[in-house]
Amino acid sequence: MKILMVSSTFPYPPSRSGTEVRTFNLLKYLKRNHSIALATQRSEGTTEADIEALGHWVDEMKIFPMQGEATSSSKFGNLMGKAQRFWESVATATPPNILHRYSPQMQAWIDDRITRGEFAAMTCEHSANAIYARPELRNYTRTVVNVHSSVYWGTVNYLKMNASENAPRDFLYLPTLYRYEKQYCNAIDRIVVTTPDDEEFLHRFNADARIEIIANGVDLELFPYRTEDPGGHRLIFVGAMDFQHNIDAVRFFALEVLPPLRQRYPDAEFIVAGNRPTAEIQALGEHPGVVVTGKVPSMVEYLHRSTVCVVPLRTGFGIKNKTLEAMAAGVPVVGSDRGLEGLEVDGEPLRALRANTVEEYITAIARLFENPELRADIAKNARILIEKEFSWESAGERYERVLLGEN
Repeated sequence: MKILMVSSTFPYPPSRSGTEVRTFNLLKYLKRNHSIALATQRSEGTTEADIEALGHWVDEMKIFPMQGEATSSSKFGNLMGKAQRFWESVATATPPNILHRYSPQMQAWIDDRITRGEFAAMTCEHSANAIYARPELRNYTRTVVNVHSSVYWGTVNYLKMNASENAPRDFLYLPTLYRYEKQYCNAIDRIVVTTPDDEEFLHRFNADARIEIIANGVDLELFPYRTEDPGGHRLIFVGAMDFQHNIDAVRFFALEVLPPLRQRYPDAEFIVAGNRPTAEIQALGEHPGVVVTGKVPSMVEYLHRSTVCVVPLRTGFGIKNKTLEAMAAGVPVVGSDRGLEGLEVDGEPLRALRANTVEEYITAIARLFENPELRADIAKNARILIEKEFSWESAGERYERVLLGEN
């Protein structure tokens, strides 16, 4: 079968963020049995080596320039551009950030190839790419949106947790986000989400939508189970450090949880390991006990050297790769409801500790710091869960069935 995958984010290398990880690993699985064409755009930092490497995993790749790269040299010009996008957004029921990246050239290429009947299925990777699956294309092919995360409900959550970079702007855009999400939920053959929460939220837009839950996976060769527990009082958070949900989580932990925790454990360290740390994240490195690494040569080595992995996310929906990878690597996790979304970790067997308040984090982390047997039990139980339910092999097989129209 010939499949067209659409991703405005260049999905290689599969290490920049969860979007690249999910897109690339599903693409890699589908390539085994199908012919894959990829329509994509250059992301910032995409190199010729990246393009050549990804080319080995697809039969055809069409790369379009990133939209919105050229900006006016004047403040007035920038304001005019934003105003124009706002009114266009209102008129088309399309969020400004999606319009900003939208490529008419890529749309024309997709329309031409689809209407000529070249593909049996078209999948849009991430809800932001649903804009390319125009309703009339269903007459020519099966259309699928692999949501990754809901743009509307994610923004609602940011506002609720006071974690938005620009709350007045986001509040103003909520009606447009709502209309955009509802529109594609009523115009697509199949929708794929990562958690039951996502399924519930999107069914509010269309109760009859055909939605399949397919969780993320872990490459178990890249994240082997560690051979020994390092002990000590070393905490780690991993993730791209220019994403707002990660910035909010790290600031919350570093500024509110770590200081009282260090009163009990003066040598406690909080390692922030991830690409592209913003200025506000780098500034946290001046606080006692906080180490901001930036890009590291091997994330799994940093995980293996840590006592506990914390996932104190307060915003963002969907299953979290960072949580799955830590569990696969044998590092016990303390996470929030958002950080543990889509995972059965409570009860017996215990696979992680849950915390949402400062006091709950301190209590959970102290339990793990002081009890190596508990660390070992949680780590072992978590790895078993990952091996059983969260491999890319399993996710790819289920995704293939959706594209074949079997689910």
